[in-house]
Order: sequence, then C-alpha cells, then structure tokens
Amino acid sequence: MIEALKAKNLSDVYGVRHAFFTRKGGVSRGVFESLNCGLWNDDDKNAAIENRRLVALYLEAKPENVLSCNQVHSPDVVTVTEPWPPTQLPKADAMVTKERGIVLGVLTADCVPILFADEKAGVIGAAHAGWRGALIGIIENTIKAMESLGANTRTIQAALGPCIAQNSYEVGPEFPAPFLAEKPEYQRFFRPSIRPGHYMFDLPSYVMEKLRAAGVGMCEPPPGDTCADEERFFSYRRNFLRGEKSVGSLMSAIMLIPILAPPVKIEIEEIEKIADEVREEKEFFCLR
Repeated sequence: MIEALKAKNLSDVYGVRHAFFTRKGGVSRGVFESLNCGLWNDDDKNAAIENRRLVALYLEAKPENVLSCNQVHSPDVVTVTEPWPPTQLPKADAMVTKERGIVLGVLTADCVPILFADEKAGVIGAAHAGWRGALIGIIENTIKAMESLGANTRTIQAALGPCIAQNSYEVGPEFPAPFLAEKPEYQRFFRPSIRPGHYMFDLPSYVMEKLRAAGVGMCEPPPGDTCADEERFFSYRRNFLRGEKSVGSLMSAIMLIPILAPPVKIEIEEIEKIADEVREEKEFFCLR
C-alpha cells in the first residue's frame, strides 16, 4: 500500500492536497523497490509510469497532470499554466502555479524537497533544494515567483520533506567555504566529523534558516533521514557508499484541489430570517 507523509501546517491549508511519498507501495523492483517516480534512471519505464499513476490516484488527480522538472541544481523556477509532456521537461528546480488540478512534483533521494502554499492567494510551489541550489537562490526565487502570482511571504506555509540529516552527511574540507563566505555564522551548520578535516553538514537546518530569512510565515522540519532509513526512503549517498550506481527517486507533491467551492459563512441573523420566510410561505399555502 502506498505510504505518504503529511506536514501538519500544509494539512491545515484549505483547498490543498499534498504528500511526501515514501518508497513503499509501488511496482518497481530491485534497488528501485518500489515507488520510484523518476523517469530518467535505470528503472523500467513502465513501472515508473505506473508509480506516478498511483501518486495521481492518491491525490485524486489526472495522471497527465503530475508534473516534474529536469532538475539540475539550478536557481531556476517555472510558472506552470498547463501540463507538459513527460518527454519535454523544463530544466528547472522549482515550480509555482495558481492553476487547480496541476500536481507540482519534486524528485529527491537526499536533497530537500520543499512544498509551499499560500491559502489566501491560492498559490502553491514546490522546490528541489540540494546544497548547491539552496546556496545559489532556489528558495528565494521560488518565493519571488509565488509573489508574482499574488502570494504574500508572510502568509506562505512551507514544509520540508524527507532528506539527508546531519548525522549522515559528511563533507570534505573545502565544502564549507562558499557557505561561510555568504555568512560566517553559517559555521553552526558544520560539525567536525570523526575524520580529520571533514565535517557533518546540516542541510535541512540550513534550508530552514533560508526560509526564515526570506520571511516565510511558517515552516515545518523534515520527517526523516533518507540515508539512515532504508526501509522508507531512497538515498543517493547510501547507494554511493555501497558502490551502487543507480538509485530511485522519492516524489513530494502538492496540488490545488480542482472545482472547490469556498466555505459558506452564514450569520445567525440570516438563518433566523430564512426560517421566518419559510414559515410564512408554509402558512400562506396552508391557508389556501
């Protein structure tokens, strides 16, 4: 059975469906077992397409409306107005939309998936934030793209999906330099490793800091460590350390629910007025 994790803050957003899917419940086999949603790895393409259909079924969306990008660790964002064919993926690492029924999907296997929603504006976003993308502006650019559709940073809700945690993410001696050049206080995201000259990098905390600095109203931390939890998550680093060349892709997805009527608020006085009118009409016909 397909397994999906939910963020509490996004679950409370009216008119939005979202899910951080684990690797469970799909049809792929081998290292891709079982809900691999990546179309461009070595998995059987028919299996990956079926897995994406299962994602669409879970979200109550059309399979052809489940979108993803050719993710290249860039700062680039696409504004989605209509679905595109799976063979014509735009090179980008985030998407935003105000169109209902379109599923914005991010594929990850250690990098941070971020889902965004502004309930009042009716705007959603999804971003793939690896260390490079986070460093060069994918988070800020996603927020700007949402603002161009009418969103307000202070009312945007954001949630991080499963990603690699600090205890699993060892980096080399040269790695911290560009982060410290941006802000020396970012040293707090690097803890010395047991290997001399190496560090353990806290990527999700760095991403959370970027979201807070951008003014996002609320952000929720990730629900798990992809590298440490093999039963639930794919992990590029885990497979790399084993010498395995292929890895599956987790999907994190968000959608504005189609054809949704706004909640109706009726005051007590209005209810009493309607009741009086019904009574008068009933009495009139009874008298006749």
